[in-house]
Amino acid sequence: MKKFIKKHSLTILGVFVGAIAGYFYWQQVGCSSGSCAITSNPTTSTIYSAVMGGLLFSIFQKDKKRTA
Repeated sequence: MKKFIKKHSLTILGVFVGAIAGYFYWQQVGCSSGSCAITSNPTTSTIYSAVMGGLLFSIFQKDKKRTA
């Protein structure tokens, strides 16, 4: 488990940053009419932003190639 966390630490950080950003986006901007698919609900906004944050941060993670 420690090896997994160490290997994917940047992606995990991105998930947390994205989740926090998504919640604050819903809280500050949101969708007043309720017709917005993502920003009308705090749960969907948080989950969507967490996924996007994880994907964005995983781009910057270096691959460690194995030598045989």
